[in-house]
Amino acid sequence: MIDTDGRPLHVTWRYDRAEVIADAVVHAVGIAFALAGGTALVVLAARWADGAQVAGVVVYALSLVALLSVSAAYNLWPVSRTKWLLRRADHALIFVLIAATYTPFVSRFPSGWVAGALLVGVWTVALVGAGLKIALPGRLDRLSIVLCVLLGGSGALVYDTVAAALPPSTVGLMIAGGVTYVAGIVFHLWHGLRFQNALWHGFVLVASILFYSAVLDGVVLA
Repeated sequence: MIDTDGRPLHVTWRYDRAEVIADAVVHAVGIAFALAGGTALVVLAARWADGAQVAGVVVYALSLVALLSVSAAYNLWPVSRTKWLLRRADHALIFVLIAATYTPFVSRFPSGWVAGALLVGVWTVALVGAGLKIALPGRLDRLSIVLCVLLGGSGALVYDTVAAALPPSTVGLMIAGGVTYVAGIVFHLWHGLRFQNALWHGFVLVASILFYSAVLDGVVLA
C-alpha cells in the first residue's frame, strides 16, 4: 500500500521534538567532523601519500561528507514526498560509503589480483545495492542491512593480505569500527525505544570516526 507521499505505509517517522533535536545535534557534529576532518585528511594525503592513495582518500572523504549531509537532510526533513526521495539517497549512499572506505586501504595493498578483485568486488556490490535502494525503496530493507554487513566484512576474506599491508593499529581500528556499526544496528531496529534514531546515528558517528582514524593511521601517516 502506498500513501499520498508515495511511500509504503509500513515506513513511518514518529519522533517527538526532543528526539528530533537530539538527532539534529548528532548530525551537526557528524557534518562538522566530516567537513573538517575530510579536508584535513586530503591535505595531509596530498603532502605525504602517493597518487593512488590520494585518490582513494579523496573518494573516501567525499563519500563521508555526502552520506552524513544527505542523512541529516533526510532525517530532519518534514514528512513529505521530498523526505521519501531523500531516504532513497541516504540508503543508497550507505553502500557507496562502505566501498569508498575500502578504497584507500586497497591502495596500500601490493599490486596484484587480490587488490583488484577486492576493489572491483566491493564497488560492484555497492553499486548494485545502491541501485536497488533507489529502484525499490521501502522494500527488502532487512535484506539490505544484511548485505551491508556482509559487504563491510568482505575484507575478512583477504585478511592475510590486509594484515600484511596495514599496521596492526589500523586493522584494530577497522575491526572496532565494524563492530560499532553492527552494534548500532540493534538501535536502528529497536523502533519502540525513545531516541533510538539518535542512538543509531551516534553509533554511526563513532564508527565513522574509528574508520577515519584507520585511514589516517594506515594510509596517510603510514
